[in-house]
Amino acid sequence: MRASRRDLFRVAGLAGGGAALLPTTAAPAVAATAADSPWDAVPGILARIVPPTFPDRTFDITDYGALPDNSTDCTPAFRAAIAACNAAGGGTVLVPGTGRFRTGAIHLLSKVRLHVAAGGTIRFRSDAAAFLPMVFTRWQGIECHNFSPFIYARGQTDIALTGSGTIDGNAAAGPWFGFDGQRGPDWDRLQQTAVDGLPVDQRRFGDGHFLKPNMIQLYECRNVLIEDLDIRNPAMWAVHPVLSRNVTVRRVKIYSRGAMVDGVDPESCADVLIENCSFDTGDDGTVIKSGRDIDGRRVNVPSENIVIRGNKYYGRWGAITVGSEMSGGVRNVFAENNQIFSGSGYRSFYALYLKTNNRRGGVVDGVHVRGLSGGPCDRGGFYIDMNYSLTGPGHGPIANPTIRNLTVDGMTIADSPFAIKLSGSSASPVTNVTISNCVFTAIDTPAPQLSNTVGVRLHNVRINGTLYGSPPAATRHEAENAAITLGVVESNHAGHSGTGFVNFDNVAGSGIEFTLTAASAGTATLAFRFANGTTANRPMDVAVNGSVVAAGKAFNGTGAWTTWQTTTVSARLEAGTNTVRLTATTANGGPNLDYLEVGA
Repeated sequence: MRASRRDLFRVAGLAGGGAALLPTTAAPAVAATAADSPWDAVPGILARIVPPTFPDRTFDITDYGALPDNSTDCTPAFRAAIAACNAAGGGTVLVPGTGRFRTGAIHLLSKVRLHVAAGGTIRFRSDAAAFLPMVFTRWQGIECHNFSPFIYARGQTDIALTGSGTIDGNAAAGPWFGFDGQRGPDWDRLQQTAVDGLPVDQRRFGDGHFLKPNMIQLYECRNVLIEDLDIRNPAMWAVHPVLSRNVTVRRVKIYSRGAMVDGVDPESCADVLIENCSFDTGDDGTVIKSGRDIDGRRVNVPSENIVIRGNKYYGRWGAITVGSEMSGGVRNVFAENNQIFSGSGYRSFYALYLKTNNRRGGVVDGVHVRGLSGGPCDRGGFYIDMNYSLTGPGHGPIANPTIRNLTVDGMTIADSPFAIKLSGSSASPVTNVTISNCVFTAIDTPAPQLSNTVGVRLHNVRINGTLYGSPPAATRHEAENAAITLGVVESNHAGHSGTGFVNFDNVAGSGIEFTLTAASAGTATLAFRFANGTTANRPMDVAVNGSVVAAGKAFNGTGAWTTWQTTTVSARLEAGTNTVRLTATTANGGPNLDYLEVGA
């Protein structure tokens, strides 16, 4: 059976606090049509994401005075090598695989690939002066001038950071984590400058202030590649592309500890691929942003067309996260086949986490997640919080955000306080969320918790073994595609599905065998659609994996060969491949058989 999304069993969130969904006892088995899938957009997005290539020229930083002794200041050598590479028309600036190269801020230029060979380390200096003069940047979503990120570029095209070596922020040796306890007045001032409309050139921080810098920030850049590196010990967000397009981050390992040490934070970026990375982070792993509050709405550039796949998450807070700085909007985010692990000393707080509040504004439209698995998650599985970080009056006017059009499919999470908690705003409910084919186990509070939501649909969601929403969609197996014994495929009677039906020979032993796959072991309903234009029963044995589960199953007359009916058998299927065989037990043979449909 096939049906559109609107035919799915719907469960609407109630306005007000803590409304919970009741488990489902029975509902029709229907499925969304493939044409409705938002995932159809992904191939087009990936086709636009093309990593840059570089001329075959190498500029070894040791030729410019760099020494791998963890003592010599290599900042001038990096600057000279990058400038020479850019002036020559591009190539590779090489950090050899020998020891540690100590440096201050590194600023990349167009057509430059900075490659850290295996065994080599870029290790950043621990004095704040090494990250001056100030640069134009975004700090927690607000534009300003501040300390330079450790690696920085603005307005460059075709840039890359690659290699099997290490980029070590060395943040704990510097003043940065001490800034966390002192930044309050500067942070308040920065927010107020945005509310007051102070020109960005006059929002100046840096020396004498306490807004710590990001590790890698690529601002207004195009055609970016970050690949294979071991990125460790940032002071703040580790990889932070801003207002950039065509960005690839792949096979990168990120290790961070401390406060505000996210993994990869694309902010107001378009066409981004983050794949096969490892995030052992003290904050959000992969987090989509687009500016904060009134300043984010002033810039007004969304993050869009982002694919996040095949990553491993070991850290804290959200694994896949949107916000809280999302005032420019977020749309078309696709995350698939990502895994959550424990054992690194940290554990994820949430598997999928969307966070915002009533001063952000902005629209989140189209976040699609499938195949997110693992655990434990110390605070929850899937969490939308539209009341995030509302402590005090804040800065700027009320601007209610919007969150709509989310799909979550195939999420499998074990060990968490709750499975699903969607907490909307009374002024702007969470709208149009479909959660399907998900399994949550070892959940402390199993019932989904909804408040201020509209159009939440659950389909085949099991929490601690209880089904919420409609049961799984039936899977159809056309008889004409199965293995037939003593029978033929015909199409001369109207009303059949597919290209035809099976007409069995009128002999005992005529039959058919279906091969099907079950995602997990359990009892299934086997529904056989048939027509029998005679008045005689045409019984058949039904065997599953070689064992008869219904001996002499009746297929009685249906009144005409064009009158189709369905009869069912319950049977246990094993995880993986199964066979279902029907064998006629009398000389009448079997009925005309249209299909087998496998449901919950």
